[in-house]
Amino acid sequence: MADRRRWADLAGLSPFLLYVAVFLGAPTVVLAVGAFRGPDGWTLENLHAAFTGVYGQAFVVSTELSLISAVISAVVGLAVAFVISSAPDDGPLRQTVSTASGVLANFGGVPLAFAFIAAFGPVGMATRWLAGNGVDISSFSLHLFDLSGLVVVYLYFQIPLMVLVILPALEGLRPQWVEAARSLGSSRFQYWRLVGGPLLFPPFAGALLLLFANSFASYATAAALTSGSIPLVPIQIGQVMSGNVAAGQENVGKALGLGAIVLVALAMAGYGWAQRKTTRWLR
Repeated sequence: MADRRRWADLAGLSPFLLYVAVFLGAPTVVLAVGAFRGPDGWTLENLHAAFTGVYGQAFVVSTELSLISAVISAVVGLAVAFVISSAPDDGPLRQTVSTASGVLANFGGVPLAFAFIAAFGPVGMATRWLAGNGVDISSFSLHLFDLSGLVVVYLYFQIPLMVLVILPALEGLRPQWVEAARSLGSSRFQYWRLVGGPLLFPPFAGALLLLFANSFASYATAAALTSGSIPLVPIQIGQVMSGNVAAGQENVGKALGLGAIVLVALAMAGYGWAQRKTTRWLR
């Protein structure tokens, strides 16, 4: 009976497993093989080119952008989630923030880039309105089309994503734990340092890794906003795949893609570990 149920479960999962094999497994294998292939056979030149020079700089810039946006979004998102976690489930604040976070976390790509250009571009509505009131955005080092501008744009969908991811962990903190700590003479600071903080660290670290991976893999928003002027790994991959590459270097794009997959996979593995640690006390 147990074996029959196991086979039934596998049969139910077969469409999903087929989807993963076709759209994730097969492309990854193609990238892994192509990354080590050159005009004369197997080679490491593609990987060397992918992690040096212009392409290596793209990994540095992408990592910097992802780290900055992930850390800021994690801190701000945690603060927002902490505020709404104490609000009533059916209250207007909680419903509004939760709904808005669900929408904004999935709002990206070209529409998001256009929205920021129309609002905060050189002749954007918000830019002209602020200039009319004596506020020059450029004086605050906010240049929409450079790295600082990308960080601001990424925060638009990264912060709502953080709210959605960390909110269940905050809701998992039982009020009885606070009451028990207070009954033992613990202060609020001691509770968060010894109980709440250690319990929240795994989901917070996992959410931070998720935000890093989400930012690192973002392509359309950065491509539409900067027109490829900032060296980012997804943009470099797009340029290589579109034919903007020297002769004999066609597989450099596959090496770039393989490097990005490995980096994102490591981040997601850390996120999965944190999720498993979290579920132990959220049950």
